[in-house]
Amino acid sequence: MQDKINEIRRRALSELVSVTDSKALDDIRVRVLGKKGELMGILRSMGQVAADMRPLIGSWVNEARENIENAIADAQKAIAAKEMQRRLEKEKIDVTLPVKERSEGSLHPMSLVLEKLFDIFTGMGFEAVEGPEVEYDRYNFELMNIPQNHPARDAQDTFYVDDNIVLRTHTSPVQARIMTTRKPPIRIVSFGRVYRADEADATHSPVFHQLEGLVIDENVSMGDLKGTLDTFARRLYGEGVTTRFRPSFFPFTEPSAEVDLTCAACRGKGCRICKDTGWIEVLGSGMVNPKVLEMCGIDSKKYSGFAFGMGVERLSNLKYNITDMRNLYENDVRFLKQFRT
Repeated sequence: MQDKINEIRRRALSELVSVTDSKALDDIRVRVLGKKGELMGILRSMGQVAADMRPLIGSWVNEARENIENAIADAQKAIAAKEMQRRLEKEKIDVTLPVKERSEGSLHPMSLVLEKLFDIFTGMGFEAVEGPEVEYDRYNFELMNIPQNHPARDAQDTFYVDDNIVLRTHTSPVQARIMTTRKPPIRIVSFGRVYRADEADATHSPVFHQLEGLVIDENVSMGDLKGTLDTFARRLYGEGVTTRFRPSFFPFTEPSAEVDLTCAACRGKGCRICKDTGWIEVLGSGMVNPKVLEMCGIDSKKYSGFAFGMGVERLSNLKYNITDMRNLYENDVRFLKQFRT
């Protein structure tokens, strides 16, 4: 019996010396040490051995098992190292080989303009605030002095969720929320998406972005509004760009004005972009209507203010001479890579 055990051990150790892969190693382990293996076969035949010999034979089997298990462990480490080396050789990358250059991304032109706008207005002491895009009728219309029968209420212009809730048509509701919750002085700018029932074309979109400003304090005048917008125009488009105010009408401002800027492309000389006028219409503005102040709980006899609103897409188009507003939304890499800095 001892000779048989020694032969099993000798043969197993001899095979382990020359084994080269994990599968062959596992085959040896199963054949010798498995439940139906050679050593277990000896233990199952112990019933045919004299009782006084069983402990001795058991110790021989255990010693052989320990020797074989240690040899398997050593072989397993050696095989793992060889397999790792083979994989490294197979997957080796020559880092000196030339590779295809990957282009860097860039900020979207609207993001570039928006960052500049926030820098301009926060530099003048404005606070940037936000508000909900799904808005109550009260904030979107009523507190902006837009009564029930006003044309802006027409369902062709406004997306209604129900009779009392709309997708905001401008960012002016943010102004209403601020005026009803804060005491003057107030100096804010608000930015966000707004929604109109428009067809998408080169100059219109059902979803676009606005930036609006509001100042409420004692002795605020139209001159303060013009000074603020002149500073904005020069810092966004460069020295030499000025504003021109034209009388207009908005329910929430009185007096109201459309504001034109010197054409940034031709610097007022006249070109295709400005239709040879030297001016580009950019935004609406005016002094806050006293009725709006009173509806929002602000004493219109003590306080006055101005407000302005501008489309960020339009500002971006003028800044970068973009002729089709849809380019801002189509994510065409050929278009976007022009703004890489």
